[in-house]
Amino acid sequence: MNIVNRAKAPTPKFFKHLRTFGLVLAALGSVIISAPVALPVVIGSIGGYLAVAGGVLSAVSQLTTFYGDVPYPVGDDNE
Repeated sequence: MNIVNRAKAPTPKFFKHLRTFGLVLAALGSVIISAPVALPVVIGSIGGYLAVAGGVLSAVSQLTTFYGDVPYPVGDDNE
């Protein structure tokens, strides 16, 4: 299964919630990084970590696929 097919495949419900949480983390990190006021360096670093963690969490959750009762689809490259 290539990356495009994996991204288009159905995602389990748990990972949909996890993807949304990751997007919220990434947005929160972006808001902290781009704050118009001077923030301490530690807060800026935390914002960067939140943005990266949210992006990774969202990407991994989006690429998790659901096949139902079949562990591997027939005819895929897992034969």
